[in-house]
Order: sequence, then C-alpha cells, then structure tokens
Amino acid sequence: MKDFDWMQLVNPEFYITLELGGVPVGIYVVLFIVFAETGLFAGFFLPGDSLLFLAGIYSTELMTTLIPLEGDFLNVLMLSLLVALSGILGNTFGYWFGYKSGSYLYTRQDSFFFKKKYLIQSHEFFEKHGGRAIIFARFLPIIRTFAPIIAGVVKMDKKKFMFFNVLSSFMWAFTLIFAGHYLYELFLKSFGIDLKAHIEIIIIGIVAITTVPLILNAVKGKKVTEQEAVEEALDDDDHDTDIFPR
Repeated sequence: MKDFDWMQLVNPEFYITLELGGVPVGIYVVLFIVFAETGLFAGFFLPGDSLLFLAGIYSTELMTTLIPLEGDFLNVLMLSLLVALSGILGNTFGYWFGYKSGSYLYTRQDSFFFKKKYLIQSHEFFEKHGGRAIIFARFLPIIRTFAPIIAGVVKMDKKKFMFFNVLSSFMWAFTLIFAGHYLYELFLKSFGIDLKAHIEIIIIGIVAITTVPLILNAVKGKKVTEQEAVEEALDDDDHDTDIFPR
C-alpha cells in the first residue's frame, strides 16, 4: 500500500480511482463531491470541472462499479445523468439552506470552510446576471458553491430557480463528461496520445480556464475601486479649494 500524500486531495484522479478494502468506490465519491461542491460550504475547495472531465475518461470503470453497461455511449450517458441529478440535489439543498439561514451568513465569522468574501463575490455575480447566474456559476469554481445559497437568501422564485438549476446541471454534467470521454478517444486514435498519461496537464489547463475569468473580474473590480477612490479624492480637493480659496 502506497503512503498517503495530502496533495492527492487536490488531484481528481485520486477520487475516481479510490478503493476501500479493494472495492472501487470512485462513482460514489464523484457523486458526493458534486453534491458537496454545489450544496455544502465545505465543497468550494473540491475539484469540480476537472473531476467531471476525468470522470468522462474513466466512465466505463466508474459505471462498472454501480451498473455494468454494454457500450461506451450508455456508460457516458448514465454517468452524466447521475452527476446531473447529484448537482440538482446539491443546488436544491444550497437554495434551501440559504432560504432558511437568511442574513445570518453575512455576520458569520470566517473559518477554514467558510470565507465571507466568497459569499459577497457570489452575491455580486448573482445581482449582475440574475437567474442566468445559476447557469454561469456551474462552470465557475467557488461561485457555483455559493450561487444557490445566495438565490435562497434573496428569496428567488422557487420555480424559476429549479428551472435554471435543472438546466445548468445537465449542461455542466453532459458537456464536461462527454468532452472528457470523446476527446480522450480522439487523441488516442488520431494522435496516439493517451490523456491518462497527462492528467496533471489536463488539471492545470482546466483550472486555468475556469479561474481566469474570476481573476480578471477581481482585477477589474480592484481597478474600478482604485479609480473611484482617486475620483473621490479629487472631488474632495475641489471642494476644499472652494471653501478655502488660495
């Protein structure tokens, strides 16, 4: 048995190929992570997009543990349906929690599992995009954890929320899982490249793609704040000049 390395916790392949007592449990871990990342505060640090992409590559192995199916398409389809359902349940739980907790979350102290700044960022994101934020958030790390909770806090219409919840869950699950599976086959057959041998590069690439928008928005927000501060200072100077002419 290999020694445990804490860095494995940020590697989605670790969860997919996980075994307990020699029994593969990857499918159950994947479904729980999807639920936790969209329904529990503790889920914001778990791998999401990269996990689903790799799940598509390992779709046959994952589904064999649960329901042995013949044919790649059926395995990918069933896995996508299960992940989408898990995402729907996670978002629903997050919405219910936000609906019940209300403003309490904004007065809660920061901890390892909870950061108020992520809550505020999600609220701003939600106000800007409305119901579409539920769809956008699915493809954005951290934001997708808090978006359904914010929807509950602001008392978003339940029917409207469920519509975007179901739609976004299917879009997220099917897009990433099908992409992972069929891109793996494409690279293997057309270029002789086994993507399983380049997992680290795939993870870094997906993380970069999904986090760049967040970084750019943060930088943009910082620049706007600094500009407003300068303009406010200039206005104060003009006001002082009017009162105390030289």
